[in-house]
Order: sequence, then structure tokens, then C-alpha cells
Amino acid sequence: MTLTAETTLEQGVATIAKAVGHPARVRIMRLLLAHDACYCGQFVDELGLAQATVSQHLKMLKEAGLIVGEIEGPRVCYCASRDRLTELHDLLGVLLEEAVEVDTRGCD
Repeated sequence: MTLTAETTLEQGVATIAKAVGHPARVRIMRLLLAHDACYCGQFVDELGLAQATVSQHLKMLKEAGLIVGEIEGPRVCYCASRDRLTELHDLLGVLLEEAVEVDTRGCD
């Protein structure tokens, strides 16, 4: 793997790890994957968190590209970005493949 590819892999994994680095964001992702779409109010009801807190979690997931939001009147309808999740699957697959390869050089 080239240095550029390694850097891209590392940045991609770090972005995703940060985005799903909180249990509430993991729960939001699970809810979105179980439903076609949800509104912020639905997350507030499901998570038992303040609307402002849920909005911050949604913002982080959106910035990472894991979710997309579409304005529908006064509300925003959120859904999971299946394309981005496919990229996540691929990134983690590469990382995990490397993790199970035998390293004959050691850490010296």
C-alpha cells in the first residue's frame, strides 16, 4: 500500500471512528438503518435526550457523511447514507485484513 493510500485509509477510519464514538450516535445510526428515515423529534423521543443534544449528534454524523438530511417543511428528515456506509465497510475491511496478517518483521 502506498503512503498516500495509507494516509487516506487512516483519515477515513479516524473520521468514522470519531463520528460513531458516542453511544447516542451509534443508536441514531441503528435507528436509521432500521427505518427508512427519521425526524429529529423521533430521535429525541427514542433517546431521551434534549433536542439540542440530538441535533449536535446529528450534525457530527452528517459532517462525517454517514447521514443525509432533507428539509421537509419546518423539519429535517434524516436517513443513512448507504454509499458512505459501503465506504466504511470497505475501509474497515482493509484495516481488519491488515490486523490479522502475520507481521514477520516485528515492532523493532
